[in-house]
Amino acid sequence: MSRLPALLLSGAAVAALTVALATPAAATPPNIPSKATAQSQLNAIRTANEGSLDGYSREKFPHWSTVSGSCNTRETVLKRDGTNVVVDGSCAATSGRWYSPYDGATWTRASDVDIDHVVPLAEAWRSGARSWSNARRESFANDLSRPQLIAVTDNVNQAKGDKDPAAWQPSVSSYRCTYAKVWIRSKHHWGLTAQTAEKSALQSALNTCSS
Repeated sequence: MSRLPALLLSGAAVAALTVALATPAAATPPNIPSKATAQSQLNAIRTANEGSLDGYSREKFPHWSTVSGSCNTRETVLKRDGTNVVVDGSCAATSGRWYSPYDGATWTRASDVDIDHVVPLAEAWRSGARSWSNARRESFANDLSRPQLIAVTDNVNQAKGDKDPAAWQPSVSSYRCTYAKVWIRSKHHWGLTAQTAEKSALQSALNTCSS
């Protein structure tokens, strides 16, 4: 952004500009449950030991699927979770701003942003998706109706890998309540199981929620 002479901006304009630059766009996946709803859903998730990863591959969860025209699921989430996102004729984001709630970083290049499967694909496989059809696994991997997909810093997503909340949670502690709620919402909707340690970690994070 080019510098503007200070004399051309009123005090109010300078304040507004400062707020606009300092306030990041928050990634907002849909249908995040309230604390009460998340608690009810967590209680309903069946507790079970993790299954095997035998037979798993990411190809068994086809993604990213076409959503509309030339836009696929990744591009749709980039537009949803970003600010001032500009796309080209192929629906690829050419500019914008993305705030990663996991680590508090803001990015201006889409290549620095991953679309995280909140409940990782391998975790889903071990928790029940192994028995699903490919069509159901594709629906899970491209779920835009629930808070299963979110734009985050790429290397943070890679560090998370396929870990559940007993082994990994966002470094931004204030986001852990939301993270627990979105994890619970996804597992509950898709009928996936959870380990005892996983449920304990989710309960601890949920206890920090105010609503």
